[in-house]
This record gives sequence, structure tokens and C-alpha cells, in this order.
Amino acid sequence: MEYKSMTKKQLAVAYSPELSVGGAINRLRRWLHYNEALMAELRLTHYRETQHLLTSRQVEVIIRHLGEP
Repeated sequence: MEYKSMTKKQLAVAYSPELSVGGAINRLRRWLHYNEALMAELRLTHYRETQHLLTSRQVEVIIRHLGEP
């Protein structure tokens, strides 16, 4: 499957639509932070925690580790 780049906010809301935007972003941030294998692979894509736009490759890595939203 081919993934598109998206904002961290869009991906967070896709995973946690029942939460507020801020709550969804915080949840996604925690999931990323505590999943060491995921973070190691994201770092290979030059991921920075402060970036707002995720590349298609970064989206693919996250979905591969967390499953489809």
C-alpha cells in the first residue's frame, strides 16, 4: 500500500478520533516515545519529534508498527 505524507495531527486524530486533537496528539506522542523499535526505525528516516509534517515513509513506518488507524 502506498501512503501519503500527512500532518502529525491528521494521523493522531485517525488513531484516536474519540479524543480532542490535543489529546490525540499526546497519545500518539506517547505511543511513539515508548515503542523503541518504532523510534529507532523512524530515526533512520530523519524523524524529529518537533516536526509537524510526516513524510510518506514515516507514515508507513508508524502504521507498520501500530497497525492501520
